Amino acid sequence: MRVQQPILILGGFLITAEAYGPMRDQLAVLSGQTVRLVEVSRLEWMLTVFPMAWARILDRVAAVAAELAAHSPTGRITLVGHSSGGIMLRLYLDDQPFEGRRYNGRALADRLVMLGSPHTALKATVMRQRVDRLLPGARFANDSAAAVRYLSVAGAIQLDPATGQASATARRLAPTAYRNSTGNAGDRGDGLVPVESALLQGSDPLVLEGVAHGGAFGPRWYGSPEVVTQWWAALR
Repeated sequence: MRVQQPILILGGFLITAEAYGPMRDQLAVLSGQTVRLVEVSRLEWMLTVFPMAWARILDRVAAVAAELAAHSPTGRITLVGHSSGGIMLRLYLDDQPFEGRRYNGRALADRLVMLGSPHTALKATVMRQRVDRLLPGARFANDSAAAVRYLSVAGAIQLDPATGQASATARRLAPTAYRNSTGNAGDRGDGLVPVESALLQGSDPLVLEGVAHGGAFGPRWYGSPEVVTQWWAALR
């Protein structure tokens, strides 16, 4: 069964649009619907230490979402956020003021898929802490007016070179990244985000073995076509 509504993708920190081409194409095949990627430049990502940079990206999300919803069979859309994009889309759903805007994205979107998003961390950035403080867990999962289904997807790769699941980059970065998130360098994760951090409280959880954070972290990542098929099936 297809989910009969358009899909908006917001990628992760410093990841270029080209990386999401296979994900976009596979989602179009699986859903039979329009799929749009909100493009964000590397400079724009670098500026996201400031709230206004978040607002500018979310302004773009809001514009694309409105366009997609206007042509949706259901009047709603599905949101897909990779890494930091998943956290930003949590904020987009809210109707409270943010940098002089009110997005209220849940009026248009009733599904949010978060792929390897670092929802919790001991050393989270100021903006990530702000989102978690304002919108703890799956904040709108049971909203009586406009409920949103949250799906958290976490990858888990083995760092042992013999398994072929992790790149040299993942083996180098994972212990420190995991320690900064949970305090445990030996946690399971996708090479950057530990499973514990990626599973938002109150969301539907999905852990995919052998799936890395991105193409730089392993041969199979959330955007690989066969992996897209796996997590998309969880929405049906």
